[in-house]
Amino acid sequence: MLKQRIITALVLAPLALGAILFLPLKGFEVAIGFIVGLGAWEWAQLAGIQNRVAKGLYSLLLVSICAFLSAYIPVEKIWYQGQLSPLYQYILTAAAFWWLVSLLMILAYPKYSTIWRSNTFLRCLFGILTLIPTWVAIVSLRTYLYDMDTLFGASLIFYVLGIVWAADIGAFFIGIKFGKHKLRPNVSPGKTYEGLMGGVGASLAIIGFAALHYQVDPSRIWSHLLIGALTVGVSALGDLNESMFKRCVGVKDSGNLLPGHGGILDRIDSLTAAFPIFALFYVMWMA
Repeated sequence: MLKQRIITALVLAPLALGAILFLPLKGFEVAIGFIVGLGAWEWAQLAGIQNRVAKGLYSLLLVSICAFLSAYIPVEKIWYQGQLSPLYQYILTAAAFWWLVSLLMILAYPKYSTIWRSNTFLRCLFGILTLIPTWVAIVSLRTYLYDMDTLFGASLIFYVLGIVWAADIGAFFIGIKFGKHKLRPNVSPGKTYEGLMGGVGASLAIIGFAALHYQVDPSRIWSHLLIGALTVGVSALGDLNESMFKRCVGVKDSGNLLPGHGGILDRIDSLTAAFPIFALFYVMWMA
């Protein structure tokens, strides 16, 4: 299993790196839309859809939404005079409300879950609210200040990836060493409050170092730390959210597309929450 995980990571990492750094913006939109389509295929199963045709149609629906947004708002219009497209801002705001609802669902689980767990339409809607804002957030970050610096947006994406991965690593080691108090045992028995705090601490250390390295104005360091902490906290919510839906359908992994890793959603679950929230607060406070 470990060998498979390493081989898969060695294949995927250069592909992701190349896509972020070197794809033209339209090509980047297509690449992220492709990942959304794969994620939608797996989400269809979490929504209770077993028929392959129906799963394909659900994936096609989400890819079509991405394609519509790409056509309706060309890459050069995503940002105008330093302001994000109002439509994209609405989508990111809707995502923030969705993750608040998700938090309430996780806190209450399994109470009241009968309201949605037997409703395929609602669970499909939850998938749209999870995956489409992820596409919007990543595309928005990648295109920010593109005319001034073609790699500035890429650095924002790497920043989010860095703090989320730091949180995952910190949570893993602190959770193993000191984890005693379960975060949400009904949803994900392995998660602990100590692990969550360890993850947040690791991320804040990365954020603080980056702020000092890039000589961020001292008056804005607290904004960086606050946005980073919110992003990391919500990333844990994304992980718990997927765990809750997997528990409802009785599966361990969202799929088997990535040998040793499970499915696409198993790799990006925390990012589906982190990217929209980071992008929203970056637009509000930093852009």
